[in-house]
Amino acid sequence: MNAAKRYEIFTRFKVANPKPTTELEYTTSFELLVAVILSAQATDKSVNLATRKLFPLANTPEKIIALGEAGLSNLIQRIGLYRTKAKNILATCKLLIQHHHSQVPKTRDELEKLPGVGRKTANVILNTAFGEPTIAVDTHIFRVANRTGIAPGKNVLMVEHKLMKFVPTEFRHDAHHWLILHGRYVCKARKPACNCCLINDLCEYKHKNLENNNVTVVTS
Repeated sequence: MNAAKRYEIFTRFKVANPKPTTELEYTTSFELLVAVILSAQATDKSVNLATRKLFPLANTPEKIIALGEAGLSNLIQRIGLYRTKAKNILATCKLLIQHHHSQVPKTRDELEKLPGVGRKTANVILNTAFGEPTIAVDTHIFRVANRTGIAPGKNVLMVEHKLMKFVPTEFRHDAHHWLILHGRYVCKARKPACNCCLINDLCEYKHKNLENNNVTVVTS
């Protein structure tokens, strides 16, 4: 895919959704950190249902530690791997208190030292909480980048590096939000809604599904 196509793709994404953001519900960088840790192998919808119960009771490292593992687990038990996530969140809270004055660190290295935080989670925090032009590659972005030809790669790190290279600078901050939404609602894994796709004519997918999918394009 050439640069002109990529520029047009992201121009269309921006016109359709000028200010994209995560679908996770949060009000502070710490709440976002907890929500993203919970979101691994879980839907944003299920995470939001859990955090609507959790955050009114505990939305600081100190308050979550006060809940204890049993109390935290009880509030998030409908989320997959909730026991492991509860342990990671509690361990993360302790490190935040001990080393960061209860604040979420603003560097990748420090974020990735927190239990339950990998490169993808760190990228989400850096981008969404702190405004850095990072791109967090999840399964949706990996699929869209490969299927469309925007940034094909054999693994998530390769796709991330290609996106950081190929996405025009002016679009880089919002790129992963656009791509996630596109993959979640339009360019779906089993049956992509190509007939509803706003970049259909630019996409290089060889097996486009042009049947009437009766799907509404979601932009925010």
